[in-house]
Amino acid sequence: MPDTTPRTSLDARYSDPAATATDWAEAERLLAAAELFWISTVRPDGRPHVTPLPAVWSRGALHFCTGPEERKARNLAANPRVVLTTGSNTWDRGYDVVVEGEAVRVTDEGRLRELAGAWEAKYGGFWHFEVREGHFHHGAGRAVVYSVAPDTVFGFGKGEPFSQTRWRFG
Repeated sequence: MPDTTPRTSLDARYSDPAATATDWAEAERLLAAAELFWISTVRPDGRPHVTPLPAVWSRGALHFCTGPEERKARNLAANPRVVLTTGSNTWDRGYDVVVEGEAVRVTDEGRLRELAGAWEAKYGGFWHFEVREGHFHHGAGRAVVYSVAPDTVFGFGKGEPFSQTRWRFG
């Protein structure tokens, strides 16, 4: 189980003097509500790879799935370190969240069924998954599921007051 009590700090270098650190409970709320994330992985030759995907916040970690032959899965086989980002595409309003951690494969079928239910509850019936043999199955395809317990999370408040909060775990 991931450490869910982070050390919180406001980075004054990137924050308005009137800003305060965002509470971790608010960051968790934003992670749970976000529909789209961008995942950054590293290719074996060192080049970055970034792609959008849906994810589910559960038990103090972000969870995502991908086909076992997709670029991100192949990248994770060589280097499990990832960054997942979410937020808004405006510069002066909203809040962006950046999660850094290690992607760990989820294979326990009970946990996978729990996560499949969370996907469908969040995204609707299109995201209905069957669980078998340590994978999500959807139509003819199958997907591996990963959990990313955060090592460090950054929050960027955009607009007055601008702010940068950092949460460190472990």
